[in-house]
Amino acid sequence: MNVGRTLEADLRQRLQGLDSASLRRVLRELDSPQGPEVIWNGRRLLNFSSNDYLGLAAEPFLVEAGKEALDRFGCGSGASRLVCGSLTPHGELEGALGEWKGTEAALVFSTGYAAAVGTIGALVGEGDVVVLDKLCHASLIDGARLSGAAMRVYPHNQLHRLEAHLEWARRHFPEGRVLVVTEAVFSMDGDRAPLAEIVALKERFGAWLMVDEAHSTGLFGPGGCGLVSAAGVSAQVEVQMGTLSKALGGSGGYVCGSRALVDWLLNRARAFVYSTAPSPVVSAMGLAAVHWIQGNAASARRRQLRENMERLEAGAAGMSGGRKAESAILPLIVGDADRAVAASLRLLESGFWVPAIRYPTVPKGGARLRVTVSAVHSPAMIDQLAEAFSAMGPFSEGEGGQALSH
Repeated sequence: MNVGRTLEADLRQRLQGLDSASLRRVLRELDSPQGPEVIWNGRRLLNFSSNDYLGLAAEPFLVEAGKEALDRFGCGSGASRLVCGSLTPHGELEGALGEWKGTEAALVFSTGYAAAVGTIGALVGEGDVVVLDKLCHASLIDGARLSGAAMRVYPHNQLHRLEAHLEWARRHFPEGRVLVVTEAVFSMDGDRAPLAEIVALKERFGAWLMVDEAHSTGLFGPGGCGLVSAAGVSAQVEVQMGTLSKALGGSGGYVCGSRALVDWLLNRARAFVYSTAPSPVVSAMGLAAVHWIQGNAASARRRQLRENMERLEAGAAGMSGGRKAESAILPLIVGDADRAVAASLRLLESGFWVPAIRYPTVPKGGARLRVTVSAVHSPAMIDQLAEAFSAMGPFSEGEGGQALSH
């Protein structure tokens, strides 16, 4: 019982519980821009943790676009878009996103999290059903929970279970809306969703589909517009969501789709309606990134990224069990949170920034090192990481304890 206990005492006890389970998180402040190398505590480290997949976060042309917008529009938007905060950079960015993604319209949110929560809550509610892949991002799960709709979760990429949930939804909610939600590239496992097969199922059951392209935007498909386009199903995906904060180097989230979808969201997506508009600086940088991502320089970086993915895959084969790098994310599963933290710290001591990912970001027993590679990592950097892995030895489940004791 916590009766009479102060908030301070209660929180300290809870934090001790996180400590004992190796689940407590702390902030580590970097004294450098994002890039393949970062500076922490005066040390230069090779950075294999960032989602800056194409190396745009500190790109001079984006910095310049931000400076120009700062001079013209100032720092802040002043209000929500519907009050008086809808500025020229916002509209220009949305126009460019819709054209790029081949949709009638687009809507920009302050964050990807806001885009996910706001969109799901605006589309479904009580009497409806949301069906999600088990490994969907927390923002998508939170959006489903907050919507009030019935929620069903299918094991990762197991389409026969998705089919069963859709049958259940149509049987128990014959008049309800049914929304299927998946990521295109999964943020912690780095693998891809079978989008064409998911589209076929949702069409068969009269459901809608929302695809989060956060980790595929800019990297796959014509002009980097994503896996939805690469799979040839753009016309069948009702809601295409993504972020400006990963391969595009900035921040914010977006939703692309029909004009009716966007008009509904700007009226009913609470995360949009009741949030101050994104900074015009951020939106101007996003616009510059969307234009750049469709050009020859971006194509060259995507080619380099694919080469780097293959090099990382080969270099980490002993740690990953030969797992294929389907994206810029390569998870090295450790299992135990203590061992994952120890492995991350050992790499830190050797000059590598590689995070340990633990519950609740991943399931209990699924702790891992999440290794990400970018187009601006040099081959020598990747080889150095591979050498560090080799020195550590394998740590797959069942053999990790011995390997980490080396």
